Amino acid sequence: MKRAIDLIIALSILLILSPVLLLIALFNWIYLGRPLIFQQKRPGLNGRPFNLFKFRTMKDTVDDSGRALPDAKRLTRYGKLLRSTSLDELPSLWNVVKGDMAIIGPRPLLMEYLPLYSEHQFRRHDIRPGITGWAQVNGRNAISWEEKFAADIWYIDNQSFALDLKIVFMTAKKVISRDGVSAEGEATMPKFTGNTS
Repeated sequence: MKRAIDLIIALSILLILSPVLLLIALFNWIYLGRPLIFQQKRPGLNGRPFNLFKFRTMKDTVDDSGRALPDAKRLTRYGKLLRSTSLDELPSLWNVVKGDMAIIGPRPLLMEYLPLYSEHQFRRHDIRPGITGWAQVNGRNAISWEEKFAADIWYIDNQSFALDLKIVFMTAKKVISRDGVSAEGEATMPKFTGNTS
């Protein structure tokens, strides 16, 4: 049932917002260049990797050694606007259509974090990752890793249609207020090092 609802919602939003998607793609081409879409391997259901799609928000600036500069130096004002309004997430709806993701669930993190999780933390992969989730509406990137994982596991243990509806409304409120976009002193959030309980 949840999968069917996710598919209907994702296809409907992609169709209705197709002019917005084209406009963002045009602005990305003007302000950031190509590629327009950011792709990255992320762990999905049971930790299986998939290609996550998002609109690019950073430049490909590198240092003298050819290494990418820190996020804070590559994130443009335009990119910050995309992130704060969550418009960069719109291409992830295609991941929902493909079955890689759900509308609601734990946010897919980095592949490099997989070996760092405790058995309890790895439970966040018991369901499909989501575009938004309980951790997103309860602090987003402004909460600690421990709080984020606790919220993810709580959602898995308490998921219901009513809770998903609540998360959708809370997400809309968060997007409008642009709350919790980044951790204090970070462009997004500090890296997870595996040192939380």
